[in-house]
Amino acid sequence: MVAVLELKDTVEERCIDPMSTENTKDNEDPLELEQIVNVLQSILIAQQQNKDEKARKTLDHQVHQDAIHVLTKVYQIATAQIDKATRRNIGSTVSQYLSSCRQYIRLSKSVPTDIKPVKPKQLEMHRVEPISNGILRAHVVKAEACLQIAILYLLQETVTGYVKCGLNLRRGKMHIVWEEYKRMGQLHNEYIDGGTISGIQFGIGAIHLILSSLPQKVLRVISAFGWKPDKHLGFVLLKLCLEERRIRSPMASVMLLAYYTTLTSFCPQLLAGEYTQPAIETLLDAQRIYPNSCIFLYFAGRTSRLARNLILSSQSFLYASEISKNEWAEVEMRHVCSYEIALNHMMHSHWKEANDIFSTLYNDKYFSPALFRYLSAACLDMMGERTEAILAFADVPSLIGDKPSATEQYILRKVRFLQSSGYQDMDMILCALEYLYFMNAFEFMGIHELEHNLELVDDALSGILEAEKLEYTIRTRELLPETPPPQYEDQRGILLLLKVAILNAMNCHQESIIHLNWVIDQRHKIKAEKWIVPYIFWEAGVTAWNMEQRSQGVSFWQTALKYTNYDFENRLVMKINLAITHAEEVGVYPIELKKQCKLNSSIMCTGNTLHDSGIIMYQSSESTTDCEDEGNESIDKAVDRSSLGSC
Repeated sequence: MVAVLELKDTVEERCIDPMSTENTKDNEDPLELEQIVNVLQSILIAQQQNKDEKARKTLDHQVHQDAIHVLTKVYQIATAQIDKATRRNIGSTVSQYLSSCRQYIRLSKSVPTDIKPVKPKQLEMHRVEPISNGILRAHVVKAEACLQIAILYLLQETVTGYVKCGLNLRRGKMHIVWEEYKRMGQLHNEYIDGGTISGIQFGIGAIHLILSSLPQKVLRVISAFGWKPDKHLGFVLLKLCLEERRIRSPMASVMLLAYYTTLTSFCPQLLAGEYTQPAIETLLDAQRIYPNSCIFLYFAGRTSRLARNLILSSQSFLYASEISKNEWAEVEMRHVCSYEIALNHMMHSHWKEANDIFSTLYNDKYFSPALFRYLSAACLDMMGERTEAILAFADVPSLIGDKPSATEQYILRKVRFLQSSGYQDMDMILCALEYLYFMNAFEFMGIHELEHNLELVDDALSGILEAEKLEYTIRTRELLPETPPPQYEDQRGILLLLKVAILNAMNCHQESIIHLNWVIDQRHKIKAEKWIVPYIFWEAGVTAWNMEQRSQGVSFWQTALKYTNYDFENRLVMKINLAITHAEEVGVYPIELKKQCKLNSSIMCTGNTLHDSGIIMYQSSESTTDCEDEGNESIDKAVDRSSLGSC
């Protein structure tokens, strides 16, 4: 931090005078603000790499705070330059003072919508005085600092974070330079230098693209601060910034790639066909100029995964990690690429390789030790090493801090659920496949991997049926036995949800209907795993959409939005928002779900009594038998039904 303060003093001594450039475009001072940003970021990286072991245990939170602190310093430096130029204006004449006051009031409004370009004659006759290039450049740097702070707050996924995100977007006042850029019309190149124009295009484009992907309830908070997203404008500005090949061109490439890969990863069922090809084209363009960039190699891995080429994806991540050695980003790139490679191993069912990587990340205390210990335990369980898996699961609660993330809250509740039965139900729970489901990984797997996972789910379902058979057998022999009636709705609900997701990924949508109906019918009996119900409505929407009943699909998604306070709620809300937005773009709108919705002569229902026509449903866990023979016969039939719906 001392280094940051010393740099601030140095910058103030050698500060660029924003008024010195007036309307000229060139300024070759080596300490211009863009370079100051780079120096400050380098200091942050050095501080991060020199943290001791204690600080590394809270790496994620601490890095966010350090980044916000450094970006705030950038904001203060840029603001100081603007204030210095403004004071000089005010100190000259009364007319300039009044002009400055008018300009301040005009530029303090929310984001302008309709801006008319100034006529060239007005500029030539000095009837309209444009803001000097130096001040605009300072505004761009200030706005970019606020934009990055806003993104950091946005990633916190809290109401407070959303409000601070909106406040920082407004505080950055990017609309000031945007309004000036629009006022100059076709003459903007004569009054604004190329680097500043590139900054305007990147900043405004990034803001619109980010906001356009947010859920409505988040967007309502941020829109109150003056921003209304326009996705198409965001694409146009970022592509203009990219084509001009100036200082922010690679940043525009990164922003576009992050947008394409992140949104497709959130909602691959609908967006993979739309965004995968643009992502590939953007990546090829960037790698043609920066062939050895570890950042673009990382996105090559993400893009290859979207195309279901997991082998190429892992190779790209490995190359990105190796090429970053002895560079400032070596540690972070090694960690993040290792995690992505481990995720690919999980998709390939290479549990040992994935476990080795997760164990290394856990020992390095990267990001969330609790998460990697949990994933290591999940892989050990899939390998059949049950004792080691239980010991690893037992370590998880002690690794979670006072302010757990959404993922840590999920794994903590999951471990406690396992502990509640003394780890006796682990044959009915597939923690590894659950995590892959939350990452939407099934959509990126090949057919062989999907078939293998389908077999794992069917085996677990058979385990539940065997347990129910045993417990019901006891109830046919003893009156009021001490063993309670079997209650496996939560376990079966998760497994059927996984099965539906796998079948949808295999394009076997008709076969998933029976399982969707069972979970929807039994949704009021699901107590512990509350996230199952909204996610099953999401899968019902995906099934309906792919069976050309798209309006019903949108209705199911809207039903899912009515549920709150469950695990990974923000992830599902984001996914549904993207799906509904895509549906509106192609002209599909919801219909009212009343009593039933027919899907190819089968019935999807939101009530408790409707069943699929002509298909025997799963046996209810509350059913009882009158005698042992009748009970065994009904249980045997239930076991036979476990194979229904397989593709």
